[in-house]
Amino acid sequence: MSSSSKKTKPKSAFREWIDSIVFAVVAATLIRWLFFEAFVIPTPSMENSLLVGDYLFVSKMHYGTRTPVTPLQIPLTHQHIWMTRIPSYLDWIKLPQYRLPGFSEVKRGDAVVFNLPVEHPGQVAKYSSSLPDLHGHPIDLRVNYIKRCVAVAGDKLEIKSGQVYINDQPQENPPRMESEYFVATTTTVNEEKIFKGNGITEPARRYVETFNDTIPGNDQSGYVVYTTAAIAEKLKSYDFVKSVQMINMPAESKDYGIYPSAATGWNKDNYGPIILPKKGAAVELNKQNIELYGEVISFYEGNKNVEITGDSLVSIDGQAVTQYTFRQDYFFMMGDNRHNSADSRYWGFVPKDHIVGKAVFVWMSIDPNPSSVLNKIRWDRVFRVVK
Repeated sequence: MSSSSKKTKPKSAFREWIDSIVFAVVAATLIRWLFFEAFVIPTPSMENSLLVGDYLFVSKMHYGTRTPVTPLQIPLTHQHIWMTRIPSYLDWIKLPQYRLPGFSEVKRGDAVVFNLPVEHPGQVAKYSSSLPDLHGHPIDLRVNYIKRCVAVAGDKLEIKSGQVYINDQPQENPPRMESEYFVATTTTVNEEKIFKGNGITEPARRYVETFNDTIPGNDQSGYVVYTTAAIAEKLKSYDFVKSVQMINMPAESKDYGIYPSAATGWNKDNYGPIILPKKGAAVELNKQNIELYGEVISFYEGNKNVEITGDSLVSIDGQAVTQYTFRQDYFFMMGDNRHNSADSRYWGFVPKDHIVGKAVFVWMSIDPNPSSVLNKIRWDRVFRVVK
C-alpha cells in the first residue's frame, strides 16, 4: 500500500485542547511583546488622571518594542509565577537589548510605562527603605511604573512652588493634576458624601489640632485631601468650609528623601535647576555633577568598575576621568498626583532602555472601595483615552 493511501490518524480531544492552548499562549506572548500589554494601576500616584483599579492598554509600538534581555522566562509572566513569589525567570542567559523602530519619541506630557531603574541590583540597598518590596532584577523585568514625562533629554528642569519649568518656561499642567490641600471646616463632615462624592478617591486625613508642621501659623481644624484645583474650588462653596489652601513645601524646607541628596536643600515643590542627560552630551565631572549624574554613570551606562571617591574623583575600569559623554537619553517622570508620588524627584532619571511604552486607553476600571456593589465598575471610565 502506498503512503498516499494511508489515512491520517485523527487527533484526540486532549491533543487538540493542548494545541489550542499552545497556540493561544504563543499568540498572546507575541502580541504582548510586539504590540500591546495590559497593566493595572495599583497606587494613586497618577490620580486624578488615572485611578487605582484602572486597567490600561499600553502601546509598545509608539516608542518601539524592545527585544528581550532575559529569554528564559515563563510566558505571560513578569517577575513571579502567578499568585506566588517564585521567580518566573532564570538569568543564566542575558541578551543585548535592541529597540525596534517606533511611531514617535517620548514627548513631554506623555503618560509613560517604564521599568523602575532603581531595581538595578546595585541600587536596591540604597532605595529599599523608601520603596517597598524592592528587589534586583534584569532591565526588562524590573517593576513597571507609570508616570508622566515632564522633561526629555537635554532639557533644563526646575520646579518652583510646585510649578514645573522647562528651559525657563512654565509648563502646562495636566488637566486632572492633583495637589495636597488643607480644608478648614467648622465641623466634622460626611466624608463619603462630601469628599468621595466630589471625586476625591483617597481617604481624607482629619486634623483637629494645629497643623503648624506644614502650614505655619495655622490653628484651624479640618481635613487634608489630595484633589484637583477645580474640586478644591468647589469645596469652598460649602457653608461649613472656612477655607481651602494648597499645601506647598516652603523653598527653605528640606525633603530628606529627595534625589540626588538632601544636601541640595531641594524638596518636592522646589527642585533644581538640573540638565537632563542627553546622548552624546558631555559634562565636566565636578562635585555638583558627580552628585547629580554619579548613579547614571555607575549603573545605567554599561560602564564597568566605576569608582567614585569622597574627593570627587571618578575612575572607569581603572582609568581616571574628568569629563563624561552620555551613551543614551534620559527622562524625568512625575506623577499627576504631585504631592503623593514616588517619582524622579526621589529616585532620579529614567534611561531610554527602561522605557516600555505609552499608555493609550483605559479598557476597564474597578473601584477597590465602592459605595455599593452596583458601583464596583466605573462605567464612565471604560474605553477612556489616556490624556
